[in-house]
Amino acid sequence: MEDCRNANAPLSEAYLEHWQTLRKRLMGRLGSRDLADEAMQETWIRLATLKAQPARVTNPESYLLSIAGNIAIDLIRREKRHSSRAASDGVDIDKLLDDAPSVEDVVLARDDLKQLVKALLKLSDKARRVLLMNRCLDMSHRDIAASLDISESMVAKYMAQALRHCRDHFRNTA
Repeated sequence: MEDCRNANAPLSEAYLEHWQTLRKRLMGRLGSRDLADEAMQETWIRLATLKAQPARVTNPESYLLSIAGNIAIDLIRREKRHSSRAASDGVDIDKLLDDAPSVEDVVLARDDLKQLVKALLKLSDKARRVLLMNRCLDMSHRDIAASLDISESMVAKYMAQALRHCRDHFRNTA
């Protein structure tokens, strides 16, 4: 703990101060208390072994949640590798396969969905409505134009604006 308090005191203090919130948010993301606890422990160890504080951490809580989330994904991948090596030759692997998405896939999809919601919230109301009507309700440009009392060319412009915005948002967060 002494190492953490030297160069990384602000992050260590943020970890201790927000531990419960971070753990709860991580459990929500992962759907597993054990995995969240293990990721939180690994996060503390990572903080303790950092040589220097990362430059410009403006939101320590989000930064720590990101570290813990990445660690959790690594733990999931490690567990998958271990499980696949442990499978016996006598076991019919096809019977063990599950069509349900893996925890890792669910975590990644939730993160993608959160990023999409953030992108959509930054759009103008009309552009957001046009995009959602087209992509979620499968409405044609003509039907959207009639519904919103705008021209079909405006629907096309709003669609292009919304798609460009979402593409740029995802590029900037990757």
